[in-house]
Amino acid sequence: MDYGQERAISAAQAAARKKALDIVVLDLKGIFPVADYFVICSGRSTAQLAAIVREVEDELKKSSDGSYRREGSPESGWILLDNGDVVIHIFSEEARKFYDIEHLWGDGRAILVNS
Repeated sequence: MDYGQERAISAAQAAARKKALDIVVLDLKGIFPVADYFVICSGRSTAQLAAIVREVEDELKKSSDGSYRREGSPESGWILLDNGDVVIHIFSEEARKFYDIEHLWGDGRAILVNS
C-alpha cells in the first residue's frame, strides 16, 4: 500500500467515525493527473457535514505534513479537502446525487466502499 492510499483510507476512516454515508475511496492513478485518490462521502445535515470535515481535517493533520486546501462549506453541501495526491469530497446527499462524482470518475478502481 502506498502512502497516498494510506492517507485516503485514514481520511475515509475518520469520516466513518462521524457516521458519514456511502464512503468510497477511488484509485485514480493514471486516470486523473492531479490526484491519485478520491475519498467520497456524504452526510445528512449541515451539522453532520461540519463534524465530518473537522474529523477528517484532524486526521489529515496527523497523517500527513498537515497541509491541505479547503473549498466549500457545510452550508453549500460540498466541501473539498485537497491534500495533494488525495482529494476528499464531503457532500450533502442532494449534492452528491447532483454531481455524481463516482459516475464521472467511473474508470477509477474502488478500493474501499462503506455503505
